Amino acid sequence: MKNYIIAEIGINHNGSMELAKELIKLAKDSGCDAVKFQKRDIESVYSKEELDAPRDSPWGTTNREQKEGLEFSIEQYKALKSYADEEGLDFIVSCWDEKSIDLIESNVEVRFHKIASALLTDRSFLEKINSTNKPVIVSTGMSTPEEISAAVKILKNTEYILACTSTYPTVDSEVNLNYIKTLKKEYPNLKIGFSNHCSGLVACFGATAIGTECIEFHITKDRTMYGSDQAASIDHPHELVSGIRKIEQLMGDGVKKVYETEKPIIKKLRKKNDILF
Repeated sequence: MKNYIIAEIGINHNGSMELAKELIKLAKDSGCDAVKFQKRDIESVYSKEELDAPRDSPWGTTNREQKEGLEFSIEQYKALKSYADEEGLDFIVSCWDEKSIDLIESNVEVRFHKIASALLTDRSFLEKINSTNKPVIVSTGMSTPEEISAAVKILKNTEYILACTSTYPTVDSEVNLNYIKTLKKEYPNLKIGFSNHCSGLVACFGATAIGTECIEFHITKDRTMYGSDQAASIDHPHELVSGIRKIEQLMGDGVKKVYETEKPIIKKLRKKNDILF
């Protein structure tokens, strides 16, 4: 079973088009299938009090300046989509509000809409996503089974549900890879995957061995760079993707067979009079 591998650039570009393109190229060179960004209308997502709160960043001393510094314009998104197309990668956006859905839909052709865990319980937002008629990827972080079920019932075009824990980075004891098995039982008609927020590669490898169909991970050039997602990001994606592909091959189909490569060994090591039936 081959995974659809998404490199989540998110806000790790730090407002730099040059860095965003470098991360797209890194995702391509590593063998990913898609890159994903985030889009926010900050006035819709955050209250005035939140935006006016103090926060030191490369762009100033308030939350507003930090959020504005991280937001690309729609023209920049068009350019990034064109660059992703040139590199042969699918382009995905997690919109964080209804205005952003309209803006993206009117200007940028995306392969999927991604429901961020924070938006899973927003009925109006989910219904707005339905109006796009695009396939949907759902993250399940910080959500109860009941909330996940309710969201899936509202959404019309869910293709993937991703097991996820919304802490950055996630501690080992809270990754809960076995929840992938639970999702596979509860949603047998949907594709089940894993959204990684854990440091290192092991969680993604474990998820692959369980039988995921999608792996999403945050990608970065340097985990020490500025940004809230950097510590939960992967800075050596070549090793990650090659490992995922290797594990997929190792898992096989579960059917025991005698391989052609084994037959000379049978001839060499088994006695001719060894008969069981």
